[in-house]
This record gives sequence, structure tokens and C-alpha cells, in this order.
Amino acid sequence: MTATRSGAAGDAPLSEAPLLSDLMPWSAAPMRLGRSWILAPDPQSLTARWDRLVAAGGAEHEALFEPTRARTPDTAAAALPGRATGTGRFARETGRCPEPLRVAHGPFDEQWLIPDHRLIDAARPELWRVADEHQLFAVEQGYVPAAPGPALLVSALLPDGRAPVGRPGRIRPLYRRPGGTEPNLTPGLTALLSARYGHQVAPDEVLAWCVAVASATPAGPAVPLPAEPERWAAGVGLGRRMIRIQVRGARGGERPRLPGGRRPYVRAAVPARPESITYDAGGEALLLGTGRISPVPAAAWEFRVGGVRVLELWFERRTARPQPGTLEEIRPSGWPRERTSELLELITVLALLGELPSPHDALHAGPTISGAELRGAGVLPVPPSARRPASVFDHHEEGPDGQFALL
Repeated sequence: MTATRSGAAGDAPLSEAPLLSDLMPWSAAPMRLGRSWILAPDPQSLTARWDRLVAAGGAEHEALFEPTRARTPDTAAAALPGRATGTGRFARETGRCPEPLRVAHGPFDEQWLIPDHRLIDAARPELWRVADEHQLFAVEQGYVPAAPGPALLVSALLPDGRAPVGRPGRIRPLYRRPGGTEPNLTPGLTALLSARYGHQVAPDEVLAWCVAVASATPAGPAVPLPAEPERWAAGVGLGRRMIRIQVRGARGGERPRLPGGRRPYVRAAVPARPESITYDAGGEALLLGTGRISPVPAAAWEFRVGGVRVLELWFERRTARPQPGTLEEIRPSGWPRERTSELLELITVLALLGELPSPHDALHAGPTISGAELRGAGVLPVPPSARRPASVFDHHEEGPDGQFALL
């Protein structure tokens, strides 16, 4: 399948470019949580919400649970892969909250989730099975015509796949099995690229190239493949820098840092309940109510995904007033110090990404590997088996009401 969008002058036409789904064929849909109270910026709120729900009874318990067609207090569910949680009806639950799990909640937002399958409408267990210290997830962003922002992001954390606007894209793990084995690449792709570029192309190179050059189209991200090795090497180098920044020190890397004189600091304390976030361009300062953080490069403030400013979205998710009488009301009474630290790191990530060179000027210009060559080498069409998850049942998984899942 190919995308249909015209490139800028000098670019190779995207109508000839393979889609990301042609290169990384196995994918999963975004998670569907079903209830927002199981996600929070801090883990303490989640354990308090769990305790409040377990202590409630009758109609109050059901109202606090927030039933959906997929999940009610009387729904039994299999344990999530790698998680030792209850599988019986939640209405009978009396135990402690499972240890909250750090997840990627949409672009550049890291939050905590209660990893209990009885509380999640559609958890995508196939992703949980391959989420380990070797895995990276390519997360497609929602398509919004002419909106600025990257078409593809990468997370070392398990992502929920949420997009700020537009229809969410798919989640594509780099590896089909735990332990970083069996890359999620269409058969024959790395052999073709290795022959083209004169060296053994590794799976992480393909992901890096995709991150650097992916362009949004209605059919999904399009990824032109360059014909010459020099452009491939330049794109892979840029993509690896982008990935290192986005994963924030995971996979053995260093956490992102700006040079000494450019690191953001808190100049005036953030108030307990900041009600606005604005940017002082002249002073390079981010203002949260009466709080002030600087220096904040304009590139960080202007960084958008799907046309939505990332810093504003991050702030709104933490300051929106919860609906009265819901478990979401259980949250910190003020602005935690840890939240400011997370904001400083987010500013750093966005600043570093925003200052990278635009890939479209150099990486999209020039000859590309044609669809005819991909078909001639047997890379396309993608075999149906490559689009299905691998069988990774090397251990028992507890099914609903304590029964073992069939292998």
C-alpha cells in the first residue's frame, strides 16, 4: 500500500513511498481505558483511589467504578501478561492496589496506570507480552491535515497510543518477541537494504530512519527509502538522536540535558493551584500562574503534535477540575515538587527535539527505492503472517476467575 500526498519541491513523491505498515507490519490499536480514574500523574493518587473504591459498597461502589459495556464490577478478566493481579469479579476485591505502572500517555506525557485488566476496557495484552527492557514502541500520531508536528514518536514505556487530536494511529513494537528477538520488520527488508547500502542493516536503524523521515498521510505514516547509502546514514544518525531524547535515558542512555547556561530553573515557585500557563518570549520564561521557569527556549514552547502545543496539553491534564463525586477528585492537594521536576525534563526534551535540523530538506530529496524494486525483491506485498502477533506463550497466564489461559 502506498500513500498519496505530494512532497515539497525537490522531494521524492510520497505516492511512491511505502507506508510504515509495509515496513513494520505487526501493530496494535491504542488502549481503551474506559475510565480515567485508573490513570494519574502520581502513583499515590491511584492507591488512594483503589482503597476508596474497595471500601465502598452497593450502589456507591458501582458508581465510583464507572461501568462500561466492556467492564463492570461483576466482570472477570484474565491477568495482564507479567502482572499478578486478581482475575475474579472486582465487586469481591478486598486486597491492596497493584503496583502502579509508568506508561506513556499520549505524546511526551508519562503517567501512572493501575495495571489490572478488570479495570481496563481494552488493554491490548499482546503489547504487554513483549514490553520489556529491550523493547521500543513506534507510536503513530493522529492525522490532521497540514498540522505541524511529528508523524511518529518512540517510547520505551508501554504506550496507551492516545493522540491529542485526530484519529489515533497504531502502536508498532520494534520486536515481536520478548528479549529483543524477531524484529517487527517485513521479511526481506533488511536483506534488501543491506545490499543497497553495503553494510548489515540492523532493526534499530530501520526504526531510526522511520522516526526521522515519516510523513503523515490519511493512510498512515509514509516512509520513503533512499536509494543511496549516504542519505540513509544521515537519516539514521538523526533518528537515533531523536529516539535517545524521547526515551529519556532508557535502554542504557543518559537522561537529556541542555548545556549549563541553557538549563531551565525555577525562578519563582509554582503556586499550589496554578490556573494558567503562558509564555514570555522576551524573557524566555514559562509562567504557571505566579510561578516562573526560565530559560525556556521558544522551540520548547512551540513544539506541537497534531497542531496541539505539548506544554499546554501537559499542563491542562494536571489542572483540569475533576467531576465532583468521582475518584478523580482524589489527587494531590497542591502542586507536588516532583511535578515541577517532570516539567523541567519535558521542557528539556522538547527544546532538544525542536532544535534538531528539519529532516525534510535533505533526507526527502533524491532518488528512492521504488515500489517495483520492493515487489521484485519480495519485500512487498507483506505476507499476512507478518501482520499477526507472534506466539510468545512461554509461561502460564491466569485467565478469568483463576483459570489458566489456553496456550
